[in-house]
Amino acid sequence: MDYLFNSPFLETGVLFKLGFSGLLSLVIGIERELKRKPVGLKTSVVIATFSCLLTIISIETAYSTPARDDINITMDPLRLAAQIVSGIGFLGAGVILKRDNDNITGLTTAAMIWGAAGIGIAVGAEFYIEAAITVAIVMIGVEFLPPLMNIMGPKRLRVKEYTLVTVVSGKDNIEELIHCLAVHGAEPENVRMKMMDNQDKGLRTHEVELRLSVQPKVKPAEIYGWLYELDYISNAELSATL
Repeated sequence: MDYLFNSPFLETGVLFKLGFSGLLSLVIGIERELKRKPVGLKTSVVIATFSCLLTIISIETAYSTPARDDINITMDPLRLAAQIVSGIGFLGAGVILKRDNDNITGLTTAAMIWGAAGIGIAVGAEFYIEAAITVAIVMIGVEFLPPLMNIMGPKRLRVKEYTLVTVVSGKDNIEELIHCLAVHGAEPENVRMKMMDNQDKGLRTHEVELRLSVQPKVKPAEIYGWLYELDYISNAELSATL
């Protein structure tokens, strides 16, 4: 019982560390929640707070373990923190997804998971200012730089990637479709064509999958409207990340 009341975990400093790491992780969690990402508020708080706890345990254990004359005990104060950095990877891997159109999503969320663990470690090791500045820099990079790059950045960074799957009647109309999209600011980069069985005796139909680089001013509804006006398109599916 004496150890319970003399425990370093009842100190104000330790409670401040746990609370501060949870507070900083709220910034990351809220940002992910606003973007409807799989890892949100609760996950970020859990990762950061427990990482902070393990870091505190690692440091306190290393310095509080009594020395022995018969055994030379050498302990690393951040041995548990090192395992957090490597072990948190399985959570990050769980949110990285490959879509049907070969687009990879979830990389930023996986990095945020790793970063939440880093916040907990930094606060647990008493790097308060460094942790707060890191969160501020990350938020600036995630929230403010992308819109700025859409305005002032190179053309390649300003465009958005859409995937279009259409059913086109007639082989010659495929080239006409590609030309029509390019004229309207949706430049095709990759194309995949598949000949389809046609039950009717008219023109043979073709499934065309296009990956488009679209200018920011062009909205998905506009592209859909252009496709609707083309009489040689019988089916169309447009995938876009807003």
